[in-house]
Amino acid sequence: MDGGRNRNGAARVQLSMWTTDENGLIRRTELLDTGVPVREITRALRSGALAHVARGVYAEASRVRGADFPGQYLYGLRCIAAATAPSDGPSPVLSHESAAVIHGWPLLRPSLTHVHVTSGRESGGTIRHERRTHPGLFGDGDVVEVGGVRVTSPARTAVDVARGVDFARALAVFDAALAAGTPDEQIREHLRRRRVGVGRARYAYGFADGRSESPGESWSRAQMIEASLPCPDLQSVHVLDDGREARCDFDWDGVVIGEFDGRVKYERYLRPGERPLDALLREKEREGALRALGLEVIRWTWASLEQRRLVPMLRTVLPRFGVAV
Repeated sequence: MDGGRNRNGAARVQLSMWTTDENGLIRRTELLDTGVPVREITRALRSGALAHVARGVYAEASRVRGADFPGQYLYGLRCIAAATAPSDGPSPVLSHESAAVIHGWPLLRPSLTHVHVTSGRESGGTIRHERRTHPGLFGDGDVVEVGGVRVTSPARTAVDVARGVDFARALAVFDAALAAGTPDEQIREHLRRRRVGVGRARYAYGFADGRSESPGESWSRAQMIEASLPCPDLQSVHVLDDGREARCDFDWDGVVIGEFDGRVKYERYLRPGERPLDALLREKEREGALRALGLEVIRWTWASLEQRRLVPMLRTVLPRFGVAV
């Protein structure tokens, strides 16, 4: 199939037999226009080669499976499909969790039920089918374009999400926004605006740290903060006996090292030809080298956070090594 432009003006990219746009969407109408038989589309959907995104819109299933957070990736495609669907009026402005996913931020346990848009009006929020429309005016710079899709700016997005979620989720979205380079002053400007939930957002932002590298690390800190435990340093570096540097998720007083073990952590840093198990074994060797420096190393997982086992473990372990709790 040839290249060119699709009917939304986005560049088309040839991947295997499917024509995708710059956002990874495959549209049924364009497949038919380029001569792909209906039976081939149906066969690809049934076999799992194509993933259903929205009515008449698909994605290569391998790309969905290969994403760090497949559910968020597929949801992001659904949001893009909604924002770029043919319409007589202006394209909608994606906002809240939808905009956060388009900005590429990993979110903590997000609700992916609705596509969120903001109307640009003071009132009139609605929920219809799978779309939730939020009321809200736009200030200068509040709307940006990402991949041909209109979304709320990073600072506006972070505050909008944080205003409507609990402390842990708010902390995670602020951590992600800062890690992505969103300027602190822009976030603070939105926090100064008087809107429902902004007080909760301000409180969470007081603990935000762009050095946090994942939603799991943010949730870990949120549980520590809520329990009034001492906050560790993040991403500290220790020089091992062989001269290598080891960067650690959490560090209490250069005495106790904490590591959050998420599945993505091992898969993201695989070396060529490695399996996740190889990366895990390499991490265990690294832990032994940290212990050789006289450091205590503790680990926890998603299950530890979900079952609220982290705080009791820290209350037991930290005092043993002179860290006051």
